[in-house]
Amino acid sequence: MTSQSKVIQPGSVIGIVGGGQLGRMIAIAAHRLGYKAHIFCEEKNCPASEVTNLLTIAKYNNFKALSSFAKKVDVVTCEFENIPFESLRYISKIVPVRPRWQCFKIAQNRSREKEFLKKINIETAPFATVNNLDELSKALQDIKPPCILKTGQLGYDGKGQVKINKNTKINRIWKRGEKSIKILEKYIDFDKEISVIIARSITGKIAAYDPAENLHRNHILARSTVPAKIPDRVAKEAKKIARKIAVEIGLVGLLAIEMFVTKDSRIIVNELAPRPHNSGHWSIDCNYTSQFEQTVRAVCNLKLGSCKRHSNAVMENILGNEVRNWKRIIGKKNTRLHLYGKNQSRPGRKMGHITTVSPLKKR
Repeated sequence: MTSQSKVIQPGSVIGIVGGGQLGRMIAIAAHRLGYKAHIFCEEKNCPASEVTNLLTIAKYNNFKALSSFAKKVDVVTCEFENIPFESLRYISKIVPVRPRWQCFKIAQNRSREKEFLKKINIETAPFATVNNLDELSKALQDIKPPCILKTGQLGYDGKGQVKINKNTKINRIWKRGEKSIKILEKYIDFDKEISVIIARSITGKIAAYDPAENLHRNHILARSTVPAKIPDRVAKEAKKIARKIAVEIGLVGLLAIEMFVTKDSRIIVNELAPRPHNSGHWSIDCNYTSQFEQTVRAVCNLKLGSCKRHSNAVMENILGNEVRNWKRIIGKKNTRLHLYGKNQSRPGRKMGHITTVSPLKKR
């Protein structure tokens, strides 16, 4: 049995790169199953540091620190997709990294992501990679406004994005001579935003959660609802698409896939994230296996848990100063409060979430 295929036993150490709320919740799930969690992050007093005493504070490109960290753990996973893939590739020479570093290389670059999806015949918004103002001007002749211009690398919760309409002065959003890789995407006038979270084991077993219906405000996720108010055939197609992507990308671990459902019920894939996802936090309170426990199961080569729900749920993010309302929230009926232990609130910052559960019933 190779090191890549062996079962990682309880009592072993799971290395988690990233110390935010996702890393915190992975660590909590790991402890519940008898594992230790070692956090690697760049900031002291990160949310995940409150739930483990195994902590490495260093830059994500500090290879000396990465080497030391990798030698102290039995497997490595990540809490967000923008960890430099070169760092994960380096770690993978010492200890298994799950999902594999190639997944992060694809997901952290929008052009690579879209080209990957195009190659496997998954529908996306029409797009073009642009490197300067002249290329943007030319691309707009093919991809007619309205469009979204996005940063090619990094960026989340709407950061690094601008909408281009017919009358937009593009030289005001991209100065002549400026050089950076961006991606131009056709704006999709969707009917619903949904996401599917899927797990895949080392042996190729797959478990997919029900699609969640998502609502964003100011580009930040505000609410996720399960079940999504979509026809059964659309829900089945969304899971089918997720399975294909998981197989083609060589997933071992968890993958979240954001999708648009158009007014004629087509599914257009928007973004990939090889990690637990904000739109899956409801799974803690209404599923037999949460997305965080599923992450632990998948990366440790345990049998995947059931993705079946025992309740319906609405998950709402607590943003910025809304956290001050925790006393009112905690008194609500059928509501579970989750706070992330962040020391400082800022406008739009995710401070926690609440999940309101209700009896399971058909749509």
